[in-house]
Amino acid sequence: MIRVLFICHGNICRSTMAQSVFQHMVDEAGLSDRFYIDSAATSREEIGNPPHHGTQKKLKEVGIPCVSHRARQLRQDEYDKFDYIIGMDTWNIRDINRILGNDDIDGKVHKLLDFTDRREQNIADPWYTGNFDDTYRDVKEGCEALMKECLLRL
Repeated sequence: MIRVLFICHGNICRSTMAQSVFQHMVDEAGLSDRFYIDSAATSREEIGNPPHHGTQKKLKEVGIPCVSHRARQLRQDEYDKFDYIIGMDTWNIRDINRILGNDDIDGKVHKLLDFTDRREQNIADPWYTGNFDDTYRDVKEGCEALMKECLLRL
């Protein structure tokens, strides 16, 4: 089983969007029994809140079910429980490493766009930009590339 954890600042916009998009891809490929997918925040600001209404609206618009999820914070003990720990931007990666510690040996921590040709780019936070269309485009591209990477491990 491949275990993937998507991370953003509050766990209501980008990470829940990525979790929903990736889960949909896995389900469509008939691989639900081969993956465990979750998401979490680096902060405590939104703990307990559902996915942002903009995330829900965009997912509905493109025909992807939004996961039933409540924001939660990443825990240090989760490092050993996941194969991929995926942040949305450079600040997320910094905060993930602060929470989890050193990732030098296992190399589990990545930005979502690291799996694409746009490795140096971040996925913009729609909480600040208000642009859920661009965020979805980038999340979809990153999830498609991550799926190809994961399929090599199956």
